[in-house]
Amino acid sequence: MEKISFYDQISKNKRDSILLIIALFFIIAVVVYTLSEIYAPGSGFFLLIFALVMTLVHTFVSYNYGDRIVLMSVNARPPNPRENIYLINTVEGLSIAAGVPTPRIYVIDSPEMNAFATGKDPQHSSIAVTTALLQNLNRSELEGVIGHEMSHIRNYDIRFATLVAVLVGLVAIIGELFLRSLWWGRGDRNERRGNIGFLIVIGILVAILASISSKLVQAMISRRREYLADASSAELTRYPEGLASALEKISKVNEGKILASEAVSHLFFVDPVKSPLDSLFATHPPTKERIKILRSM
Repeated sequence: MEKISFYDQISKNKRDSILLIIALFFIIAVVVYTLSEIYAPGSGFFLLIFALVMTLVHTFVSYNYGDRIVLMSVNARPPNPRENIYLINTVEGLSIAAGVPTPRIYVIDSPEMNAFATGKDPQHSSIAVTTALLQNLNRSELEGVIGHEMSHIRNYDIRFATLVAVLVGLVAIIGELFLRSLWWGRGDRNERRGNIGFLIVIGILVAILASISSKLVQAMISRRREYLADASSAELTRYPEGLASALEKISKVNEGKILASEAVSHLFFVDPVKSPLDSLFATHPPTKERIKILRSM
């Protein structure tokens, strides 16, 4: 099998992520243009202003308080200095290797093996791991997982994920407002009954297709960032096999039953929730593919 430099893998994933962000902006532009054509200029302007305000509020809350909300939602707690000394030392050592401040460390009591990083930037970041992860992984495997999460922090993936979530939310807000306006403004549009059926069909199709396509793009971007964090972990630890072995163990043990909502599932090392639509909207790449790429480095 041809060996792939982790530097090449990092460059490829950064390029693909930028292209996917451009695609998401294009989807938003199509939605805005289409709905502006359907609405009167005054209504369309109000729609965009309201959506912008809602997006800014959501961005502010997510950026400044999102990490606290996430940690509380999974009942994360500080580690025991004696029981979790190796975890603490591993995080401190890899933060030095990554050139970032040492993140705050948390432990989640769970029989599922998982971990995640959160925070708005490397200066305000946290790493959380489950007790099952600490109990079942050996030294090199744990270093691989922590290296993956440290890479998310170093690469500003949390900020990137917030941007993508905001853009997807903007599409949802615009689509929702349009569908509601069909009900609110039905009386005013009775005078142009001949066109209303066509406008409703076009508007509904745009709203539905935009929502589905934006979620697909969000999933694709998240998967690219996971590949990037895998490659970056290999760079930090200089041992891709440690992370590959950890993924193999996790895939055999986890049942996808960790207590985490879909809203935060994209933050985890592996998807904590199993869903029938995982093949389409999964925010994590297939584990076998991740292992294959790591072992090709």
